[in-house]
Amino acid sequence: MSKLQKIFTVFALFITFIAAPAWAISKDDAKAKGLIGERTNGYLGVVVSQPSNDLTALVAKINKKRQSVYTQGAQKAGVERSVFEIRMGQRLQDRTPKGQYIQLPNGKWRKK
Repeated sequence: MSKLQKIFTVFALFITFIAAPAWAISKDDAKAKGLIGERTNGYLGVVVSQPSNDLTALVAKINKKRQSVYTQGAQKAGVERSVFEIRMGQRLQDRTPKGQYIQLPNGKWRKK
């Protein structure tokens, strides 16, 4: 491999790693495309059967943040986190726009 080819290869890898976050999908885009939806327990769920790694990572990241917020909210309200999660799940599903997915109590997904 010539020196020029090595430089080009390194440059291409660098650009790939820098640009990768720009290709990642946002929560709002994923919800609008029907890839994810609001579960009954206050957390996001994946609607599609074969999610991308980016989508799975996005849902996990958001759910981890939600769990932290729910823990704090439950402590302030003096209730168990599970109670707080269910209340938030109801609110989030109520606020979900028409055309996006919510999870039913039986675990199935329905477009609102």
